[in-house]
Amino acid sequence: MKIEVLELLKNNYAARNIPKGVFLLPFTFLVVVILLLITNLNESYSYLYGSSVESTENFSCNIFSGNWVPHSKGPYYSNESCPFITYKQNCFMHGRPDREFLKWRWKPDECELPLFDAKQFLKLVRGKSMAFVGDSIGRNQMESLLCLLNSVARPEDITARYTSNDDKYFKWWYYADYKFTVTILWSPFLVKSSQTYLNDTSFSNAENLYVDEADKAWASHIENFDYVIFSGGQWFFRPLTFYENGHVVGCQKCHNLMEDPLNLYGYRHAFRTAFRTVINLKGFKGVVFMVTHSPNHFENGEWNKGGGCNRTLPVTREESAFLRPYGLDEFYQTQVEEFTAAEKEAREKGLRFGLMNITGVMLMRPDGHPHKYGHNLDRNVSVNDCVHWCMPGPVDTWNEFLLHMMKKERL
Repeated sequence: MKIEVLELLKNNYAARNIPKGVFLLPFTFLVVVILLLITNLNESYSYLYGSSVESTENFSCNIFSGNWVPHSKGPYYSNESCPFITYKQNCFMHGRPDREFLKWRWKPDECELPLFDAKQFLKLVRGKSMAFVGDSIGRNQMESLLCLLNSVARPEDITARYTSNDDKYFKWWYYADYKFTVTILWSPFLVKSSQTYLNDTSFSNAENLYVDEADKAWASHIENFDYVIFSGGQWFFRPLTFYENGHVVGCQKCHNLMEDPLNLYGYRHAFRTAFRTVINLKGFKGVVFMVTHSPNHFENGEWNKGGGCNRTLPVTREESAFLRPYGLDEFYQTQVEEFTAAEKEAREKGLRFGLMNITGVMLMRPDGHPHKYGHNLDRNVSVNDCVHWCMPGPVDTWNEFLLHMMKKERL
């Protein structure tokens, strides 16, 4: 475009026999004006529609250090426009009256986090596959992603299928126009377990964890996936018995004593086993992302003792220091240590691991949970949910992080 304008102006001046010196000053001024206009148009388009110019995106910036700032434009979608929201995350359908918690965006300290661009995302994943492996927090992020892509993908283009009779736990979505597959491989412990939770989801029943054996529910599927996203944590608060090499090596809240302290042996080895399983897959060539522990926000009591999360606004980074839920620091530190060791080993084998460090980011969002507008997944019963995230809501930011990290991995 710039070259065409230049030639047109030169020819016009030459046809009129105007001296070159007379041409240079106004021509130079005009070129500067045109360049400024093009730059401003690009910046405006990027801001409004999220189609950021990749050359200006800062991939050296720590996007996980920052604060939440006001954003008047509101969310990408509504609970009415997106058909993929799980019943228990549909806060507005269940009566949540406030909307202020939707008018905030994450602002890193030293750069801008681009808006989510559905077209750009689908271009990146054309012909690829993505698996969310973990508990319902991973499903929360996957459903957010489906809602974000819903603005571009045609409803008739998307097909769903299930890998079991229970579509709560295993679900695959296929975007035919893009040949893109996304799935949730629901595995709350990542390792093999006695699966008593399938019949009773209460936190009082003991669960046997075989911490040196990956759960085949996900491990038998991921060899050919291009992106694998691990998350998990909330299920590790319950009574647990740890097995290694077929023998008991420890337990948590033994004999169902709920006041016993946390024993993070199972949590540490669950991630260690999961990472080792991926690293040792002979044919695996994909990218692994780990989402750090998603904090709960029960205040004025524990989850089963009247605690709730009735805030309607974010808190600052400084204020979040007073909202640290039980076990958060220990869970986070354990995850990061295991990830760091695995990332080093993976890099030596030519594999790519990335850390989606959302713990501190989401600690500042006590306003983003369903609270008393939460519902049980199995039946129409209200629950005080300060663990999962409303949709739309701050969980959509995770997929802004995801897109940024995916673009960074392509460099």
